Amino acid sequence: MAGPRGTGLPIFGWRMAARGLRRALPFGAGRSLLPRMADSLFIHHIRGEGKTYSAMGDKYVMLATGEQTGGAYCLAEATVPPGGGPPPHYHTREEEMFYVLEGEITFTVEERIVIGRAGSFVQIPRGTPHAFKNQSAAPVRMLIQCVPAGFDQFMAEFATELSSPDSPPLPPAPAEIEKLIAIAPHYGIVMLPPAH
Repeated sequence: MAGPRGTGLPIFGWRMAARGLRRALPFGAGRSLLPRMADSLFIHHIRGEGKTYSAMGDKYVMLATGEQTGGAYCLAEATVPPGGGPPPHYHTREEEMFYVLEGEITFTVEERIVIGRAGSFVQIPRGTPHAFKNQSAAPVRMLIQCVPAGFDQFMAEFATELSSPDSPPLPPAPAEIEKLIAIAPHYGIVMLPPAH
């Protein structure tokens, strides 16, 4: 496989050259012009793998973390039980994208209501108030990607790690809500009062 046009390097050689150049440059000296993929790692998961968290009654399996992607993005598979979903909030640091795998989820984006069914994609720009809620009788599975990464670190600090992806999520508790309100601002997440 060939590398970028005009380099004359195979893709592997180009990545190695970029990695070496990035290390050789002092911090900030043209480093931002180099491709981010030099910092990313090969990732392969099979079903049942991935660090798993319970947060506000929902379950998140981390498929890719910022540490693995050079900070470019993080990706999680979320399972939202009936009645589940986070309180209204917005992110100041990342764009958030959702791809519904199965079930039906209701997104509230500012004043707009969007019903996401299997195959639906929703992108929410940073700074946009939103929430999602499973108003159906069946669990919802969806992929959640944040660009750049950072949400994964928030989950690691805030959420409760489960023993495996097959473990059920824990029901939300008042102490968890207090912890969410305390930790969210450190990650640029602004919690909003519930819609009436």
